[in-house]
Amino acid sequence: MAKVVGVRVPPPAPTPYVLPFVSIARAAQEISKDDDMQVTQTSSEGLKREFKITIPATDLDAKLSERLESIKDRVRINGFRPGKVPTQHLRRIYGKQVMGEVLQEMIGESNRRIVEENDIKLAMQPNIKLPEDEAEIARVMEAKGDLVFDVALEVLPKIEIADLKGIKAEKPVADVTDTEINETLDRIAKQNRPFSPKEKKGAKAAEGDRLTVDFKGEIDGTPFEGGSGEDMTVEIGAGNFIPGFEEKLVGAKAGETRDVEISFPADYGRADLAGKPVKFTVTVKQIEAPGEMAIDDELAKAVGMESLDKLKDAVKEQHERELALVSRQRLKRELLDALDERHSFELPPTLVEQEFAVVWNQVERDLAQSGKTLADEGKTEDEAKAEYKKIAERRVRLGLVLAEIGEKNDIKVSEDEVTRAVVDRARQFPGREQQVWEFYRNNPDALAELRAPLFEEKVIDYIAGLAEVTEKKVTRDELIQKDDEADAA
Repeated sequence: MAKVVGVRVPPPAPTPYVLPFVSIARAAQEISKDDDMQVTQTSSEGLKREFKITIPATDLDAKLSERLESIKDRVRINGFRPGKVPTQHLRRIYGKQVMGEVLQEMIGESNRRIVEENDIKLAMQPNIKLPEDEAEIARVMEAKGDLVFDVALEVLPKIEIADLKGIKAEKPVADVTDTEINETLDRIAKQNRPFSPKEKKGAKAAEGDRLTVDFKGEIDGTPFEGGSGEDMTVEIGAGNFIPGFEEKLVGAKAGETRDVEISFPADYGRADLAGKPVKFTVTVKQIEAPGEMAIDDELAKAVGMESLDKLKDAVKEQHERELALVSRQRLKRELLDALDERHSFELPPTLVEQEFAVVWNQVERDLAQSGKTLADEGKTEDEAKAEYKKIAERRVRLGLVLAEIGEKNDIKVSEDEVTRAVVDRARQFPGREQQVWEFYRNNPDALAELRAPLFEEKVIDYIAGLAEVTEKKVTRDELIQKDDEADAA
């Protein structure tokens, strides 16, 4: 499989696991506790809890009357002066609508009380089971019968955080060498080299030449989506097309049409094409030969830099950023492994199920894109699901641990940090920046997804500051190779 999900994927966003009940509580903040609501726990099994809630009809009637009184001045009814409509008349007209609002708030209040009085944190939104009997519902809506309903929920486990100062981790670091800088400069020069048409009559395309072509592809004599193009640029040897396509154009002449018969790779990104033989009819319209591009100030200016020295500095800084990112990812993986080893506690089943669904969906997408099956990986579906279930459990466990560390140490993401993250995301969509801003402004869940990795990185920084971290000098190849091995672990 292209990538094993869950190895370096960030743990689940901690915030929803810590305070998922906030939205419920807000609707009930102004409801007084001076009522006779009864909250009785009926079941406790592991992290699962069940409660029976009873809200007396007298409380419902009082809340309904109170709410109707509050709208009396705003209601306009023919035959009555503003504010003089009898409450009973309002009850007949608006009773059901207002009672619906009252019930919603009272149910929200019951959930808030469960959380506060039992000193628990919810792992998920409570599952509310309301009455189904129509006669009972009618009595409740008229405030003539008690509202009795059940609440099932899962709570977060109590987590004791291990001594973070006892964690030992190794951070591999690599320096940028002159060889790496020069190799990058060579690539930049090659990418910016000039091309000029081959003027000699009958000139043939050779390795390194740039061709302008039209092509049409067919599989078993039938055209396929994405299989044709006009005025396409093909640089022989660049490897930008499927294997064999460029090589079979060597020796072609301008104006020539030739058939190129090859096969799509078995791991091609489109499963409907992967491994299939294809015939392209290619017409060569122009052949250009590459010139030389010296590595000097002119090259630097061609790519927007003041001088060659400035270009070298920019190349070095880019390499340093890339290596620093990989180095941090390696350290982060070690820290997460250490946290995983030091913490063992019961996990909320629903959170694990939800996380497994995310992981498994990614596995299925990867398989579909690669055209492979689990059998190609040497696994049965049951074996694969057992493996990825463990990955889901790890992600949930680490997410909860990081959330607990962040909460206990008052680690927060500032609004300025979130704003910068939105700005960075908007820059990825030139010309659509305002749409990105509006999207995040109107989608709290999307904003929370943007905030979660910021929170995670701040917690990782905190842990790294307490842990005993030693740096180890390695080469670039060693650093990258180890990072790839971590991806495939």
